[in-house]
Amino acid sequence: MMTHQLLVLLMIGYIVYTIDIKKNFFPVPVVLVAIGLGLSFIPYFDGFNISKEIIFNVFLPAMLFTSAYQFPLKQLKQNIGIIVSLSTIGLILTVALLGLSIYFAGGIFTSLTITAAFLLAAILTPTDPVSVTAILKESSGAEQIADVVEGESMINDGTSIVFFTIFLTMYQTGNGFSLGKFVSELLLVSIGGVVLGIAIGWLMSRTIRFTQDKKYQVMLSVIGAYGAFYIGEAIGVSGVLATVAAGVFVAYEMGRSIKEDTLPQSLNGFWDIVTPILLAVLFLLIGIRGAEYLAFSGWWFAIVIFLLTIIVRFIVIALFIYGVPKWRDEFKNDFSTITLTTWSGIKGAMSIALLLWLEETASGQDQVLISLAFAVILLSLAIQSIGIYPLSKVLKKIQ
Repeated sequence: MMTHQLLVLLMIGYIVYTIDIKKNFFPVPVVLVAIGLGLSFIPYFDGFNISKEIIFNVFLPAMLFTSAYQFPLKQLKQNIGIIVSLSTIGLILTVALLGLSIYFAGGIFTSLTITAAFLLAAILTPTDPVSVTAILKESSGAEQIADVVEGESMINDGTSIVFFTIFLTMYQTGNGFSLGKFVSELLLVSIGGVVLGIAIGWLMSRTIRFTQDKKYQVMLSVIGAYGAFYIGEAIGVSGVLATVAAGVFVAYEMGRSIKEDTLPQSLNGFWDIVTPILLAVLFLLIGIRGAEYLAFSGWWFAIVIFLLTIIVRFIVIALFIYGVPKWRDEFKNDFSTITLTTWSGIKGAMSIALLLWLEETASGQDQVLISLAFAVILLSLAIQSIGIYPLSKVLKKIQ
């Protein structure tokens, strides 16, 4: 990636954010991906590339840390039960049901092995609500639903990687599924990541007291965000969950013992600038990168898979809300809650990262699988992002 091309992308991102006066109907990520698809036909952007390493090592740590430390602790405590349940047990159910559904539906369109179907399900399970949560709060006042969706997306990014790596190994080696290995790896990676993140968050909250200079305190937050991720990945635990846990712990400490009112303002001032820059470049690159995979004959199957992701997510969320008396009483309008939470489960950065991970190890026969995944992700970004505002308005009227 050349610097002058990157500068052009940043300028495009700036223009889109600046003139985004219709964001209720056309959220910024959708516009950026559409522009990226258009840029892919311009020779100037030939050879533009985005890899799994770039997404994991550059984009994700900053976006995860920002989401985590800015997530309201009151809402996290209030919804921690359903957030963790959807990100763990709910994710397991989603992968299982979606994988089986894709496998049986595949018999109509193309030949997919059961392992390939589960691998595709693992790629399409992580959620990335991007600007949807703000739209939910603005259009329907559904703040609790928005908080649940955002909290779920922070945690399920970490657990989904475990599913993906296991199914990728099975897919490439032909080995069977081991429940014992799966559970042990899930617990090790997840708990290890959380413990590491808490430790780094604690260290950051103590170190930050040694200087009153806001520049160096912000610098420390950058070190913590990326350090938690890199250390976690290096020692074999979840770097995603380590970064999230570090961000949550820093927010907790700022609210509890760090009494400097200007510190949150300094951190927000920095990260609120960095995050839109990263998002702009990321979604433009997704559009540029994904264009080459979209000229394939499996669009009808991709549409079916997209519909299956919606149906399966609706079923899983309904099972939790109707099946747990506490949540059934808490969410008074069950159908509206389930529908909005389902529709907000957009595929985004993590799904793209897992897809590129598959691409790096794929053979020629895997191109259909990669194209299907790219198509479903783009359908999710476009249809769900654009549809969330009118859907929330309609549901609000019929309540």
